[in-house]
Amino acid sequence: MHVGTQKNSLLSMSLKFGYWAPILGGGYVLSNIPQRTEWSIAANVRLAQTAERVGFDYTLLPARFTSLECGDGQNDALATSAYLAAATERLKIIGAFHTAYWHPAMIAKSASTIDVASGGRYALNILSGWLKDEYRQFNRPWLEHDERYRQSEEFIQILRGLWTSEEPLFFNGDYYRIHGAVFRPKPVSQPGPEIFQGGNSKAARRMAGTHSDWYFLNGNSIEGAKEQIAEVRAIAASNQRQVKFGLNAFVVLRDTVEEALAQKQAIIDAADPETIQAFANQAKNAGQSTKEKQGMWANSDYTDLVQPNDGFKTGLMGPADFIAERIELYREIGVDLLLAAFLHFNDELEEFGHQVISRFKRHQDKVTLSVPDRPTAPEASAPVQGAFACAYETASETRKSQEHAVASVEHTS
Repeated sequence: MHVGTQKNSLLSMSLKFGYWAPILGGGYVLSNIPQRTEWSIAANVRLAQTAERVGFDYTLLPARFTSLECGDGQNDALATSAYLAAATERLKIIGAFHTAYWHPAMIAKSASTIDVASGGRYALNILSGWLKDEYRQFNRPWLEHDERYRQSEEFIQILRGLWTSEEPLFFNGDYYRIHGAVFRPKPVSQPGPEIFQGGNSKAARRMAGTHSDWYFLNGNSIEGAKEQIAEVRAIAASNQRQVKFGLNAFVVLRDTVEEALAQKQAIIDAADPETIQAFANQAKNAGQSTKEKQGMWANSDYTDLVQPNDGFKTGLMGPADFIAERIELYREIGVDLLLAAFLHFNDELEEFGHQVISRFKRHQDKVTLSVPDRPTAPEASAPVQGAFACAYETASETRKSQEHAVASVEHTS
């Protein structure tokens, strides 16, 4: 089998696609650039219906009360989840929850209710917290970084205990106590709705390998993502568990790499330095506060912070074939879900579905359980050096020129 056929087989392998629901004003960039993105509940219902029609599998609803974005606030993730679940048929809804602001029994009940009503299409993203101003405003105790993750671990244990126990549940933790709680009805999803989490720190990785079903990575290079996946997999294996992996990406789909990178630069140029600095100051309570100095935004510069989840780093900027091939490289290292954000959700989400997701979905019915080993590719010239260089040694001259364009523009940005 030649390399081209192998590539098509890989593209047909199961890969899930999700999107950040734009339930907050200002979208997903800390920039004053004009956006074709609506954030009302009605607009999000329409977007969710479009998303499932063009192939998206998940949507993630973020949770924040103090908005850092250049917008007018944010709708509630829990309430909006119920609206989207009622308005869709296939899309799985992921609601985000801060463990510091909710009691796990309340979230267990709300999540179970939405899961039953939607036929098993609800999931939770557990947030351990980093925005200290919110804690101060709501008079919540501010815990040391790793303790916030320990609190989240107890939160998850109670969720799962309530969802699965047929007997009254007792739990005696450092942060939560349960004294004989009885929980009915049980969720449709068993042993319960999927549990997602993010975080790049050592504490986050330990929590993912020990307790969570999915681990969200911030945007990262292929090598950086590969390292995180390997570490979490090893932790999971030591606990006789398996974890799936989602990757954040800010997608700029344009006819050429040059156009896409020009759009990225326009977003950065329109950023408000004071807003970025305020975000950077708050972000010091995340990865930079750990003893390892490793975690969320620990190594993010001004440009990275313009997209708050490091989505620029994933490098999905250019024409559809370039983006699809780069997604495939991430799938090869273990990414199971691509979580996308866009500048113009009103039209770019649908276009991404038609031009990119369709390439992965159209072959899934033809997938076999075993894929032949990739044959050795012919000797090729030295690979392009740069943040977005593709690994295919048989790339066409067009692909090579695109990669050179990315590398050169990135070098000057």
